Amino acid sequence: MSEPTIVRITTDPIDLNALQRAVTTPRDGAVVLFTGTVRGVTGAERTEKLEYEAYTEMAMAKLRQVADEMRAKFALIHGIALVQRVGEMAVGEPTVAVVVSAGHRGDGAFEAARYGIDRLKQIVPVWKKETRPDGSAWVEGDYVPSRGD
Repeated sequence: MSEPTIVRITTDPIDLNALQRAVTTPRDGAVVLFTGTVRGVTGAERTEKLEYEAYTEMAMAKLRQVADEMRAKFALIHGIALVQRVGEMAVGEPTVAVVVSAGHRGDGAFEAARYGIDRLKQIVPVWKKETRPDGSAWVEGDYVPSRGD
């Protein structure tokens, strides 16, 4: 049986309920859903909006790579969704979603979802511009790619 795998770069709002339905198989009793959202306050700084851009063709290939890595590391999971939104987003809007289904909560779904978002942030070519009351700036990450990334 082929397990559902969704990888997507989209300008549309992320429909979390639809993603859950899409990756849940009849064998699943556990679904873990992680969403990253636009945070309005970080320490003393206020954010008005975020804008994401992606190198779409490469980003899709890297999302597929992350999904393959998740399946290799967590053999008992079933469905996977990795969705990154691009464009402008307001405070509170979901920017990214990782959804993993499995038969039971102890079958690695939590761990796979954590691995998926961490790896997505490391290797998927997506850039973020943060707009604050005092201006806008692109946010730089600190991950240095290694062979195989």
